[in-house]
Amino acid sequence: MLSRTDRLRELLDDNEAVIISSYPNIFYYSGFTSEDAYLLISHDKKLLVTDSRYTIQAREQAPDYEIVDSKEGFKNIFKRISSRYIGFEENYISVKQHRNWQYSMTNDRTLIPMQKRIEGLRQIKDKYEIRHIAEAERIGDEAFSYILDKIRPGITEREIALELEFFMKKQSASALSFETIAASGVRGAMPHGIASGKIIEKGDLLTLDFGCVYEGYCSDMTRTVAVGSVNDKQREIYDIVLKAQQTALDMIFPGKMCSEIDTAARNVIKAAGYGENFGHALGHSVGIEIHETPVFSSKSKDIIKPGHVITVEPGIYIDGFGGVRIEDLVAVTENGIQNLTHSPKELIII
Repeated sequence: MLSRTDRLRELLDDNEAVIISSYPNIFYYSGFTSEDAYLLISHDKKLLVTDSRYTIQAREQAPDYEIVDSKEGFKNIFKRISSRYIGFEENYISVKQHRNWQYSMTNDRTLIPMQKRIEGLRQIKDKYEIRHIAEAERIGDEAFSYILDKIRPGITEREIALELEFFMKKQSASALSFETIAASGVRGAMPHGIASGKIIEKGDLLTLDFGCVYEGYCSDMTRTVAVGSVNDKQREIYDIVLKAQQTALDMIFPGKMCSEIDTAARNVIKAAGYGENFGHALGHSVGIEIHETPVFSSKSKDIIKPGHVITVEPGIYIDGFGGVRIEDLVAVTENGIQNLTHSPKELIII
């Protein structure tokens, strides 16, 4: 945690400090696991501002920070640092909060937007982070293996989602990464088809997109299975999606443009005649939050670097028919990738 703060300080000019208000960045820089806090970091000060409910927790989780009671008020708290410019997270702060902070400062001080500098360091995951993401993904793999025995005609999508959540939490997950997607039959045409009361039927394709949080870090994976039987069109579409994903996985190396990876997978689907049925980006980074940067998209200008942890999740979605998505989570290494997802990808018929 100390080295992360030091790296942030290296991005600050001598007369700059930052105030951090979002939970993901508070956790990243301090290890503190409450949203009721602020970090105030300058070149010579590291302050964690919270109230008396969290004082003991703050001392235990952020021993390198000076704990300041929020009752002190920002007018006095800002006096603890000498920096003239104080960066803030413009994506998280309301106009009201901004005004209150500016009012609490002396006239020679200024708040400046600094979201990219504060958040940018999180793009490259260290070994500690990758271990925790990998463990969260391992729990997901175990959950997929478990749920295969529960899927059958007559059960609802929501029941499947609840079984997944219960299993992952029994395996040390603290929360879900996001609300579980369980989309069967024609509902599979919805990329974000949150589990519903629809009954799963024989002949359905069932797409499961789920993840969990382990020690503050998220996982994410998707598998599509067939229930009872599979027809020729379902198998054709599944094979196209799998080929698109493998094409992308084979191309991921440091130095590649994120847009190149997206295009390679998209071209496979276009060549098969389903280009209009793949509307979302190929993938997104995962870490403390389920959606981070960089992303695999046609508009991205980012370059792949070692330490990126990112999904590869092509899909085909056809209204009135259903859909297929296959998603792996990979960590970029010096020589390629380490695939953190180990569940089988051949079409499983249950």
